[in-house]
Amino acid sequence: MNDTTPPPAFEPVRIERAYRKVADALAARITRRELAEGDRLPSELELARQFAVHRSTVREAMREAESAGLLRRERGSRLMMVSRPERDTVADGVSRAMALHDVTLRDVWEGLTILEQPIAEVAARRRKAADLAALSAIVERAGVRDPQLAADQAAEFFVALGEATHNPVLMLGHQPLLQLLAPSLRTMLDAVPQARARISSAQRRILEALRAGDAAQAQVWTAKHIRDFRRGFELAGIELASPVNPPR
Repeated sequence: MNDTTPPPAFEPVRIERAYRKVADALAARITRRELAEGDRLPSELELARQFAVHRSTVREAMREAESAGLLRRERGSRLMMVSRPERDTVADGVSRAMALHDVTLRDVWEGLTILEQPIAEVAARRRKAADLAALSAIVERAGVRDPQLAADQAAEFFVALGEATHNPVLMLGHQPLLQLLAPSLRTMLDAVPQARARISSAQRRILEALRAGDAAQAQVWTAKHIRDFRRGFELAGIELASPVNPPR
């Protein structure tokens, strides 16, 4: 390095608010299982003493952790209790993040094409009587005339299919995509009402395969079902390059 070359600049120092550091510390304890689901936290005053911060800082940190689904307040108690986020809460956050990253309908469709067949295969092997009953009840609502109810029913079927795997990774993996698919599915069903009969038929075939424990047929019909969605979008004139809308 010669005398005329300036030295490299330093990186800016990241300054975090105190409540964020407290929230991160709480989240770390919970995710490391040092605080288990159902454990009660000390009072705000005691936590403020332990963290050496103001009580208002602890209150703000706990509010953030509660919004993330890591804490909840039991009715009638002033103390916070450790909880775990519901899958819907996790899926909502991922869906919004995908929408902000300009995910398109084609991206969602490709994701479902990759994910749903293995989910159907695992569901056929692991489904229980309660899973079959839940799926059967959903299938009985297939073909409803209202486009919004029809779109909700189609998404619910896939959610229940994921539940039948009893694998939390698979359940969480596809749910954000299903939430992003629903608004466009409603538009498609409104424009292509005949698609409802095909959805109903495919759902019944998938359910039959699950009842029989036939993993191969469950995959075959799930693949056909997903392909039909793309065909429906094309008939409705919905561009697959269109960005998805975030969940409501």
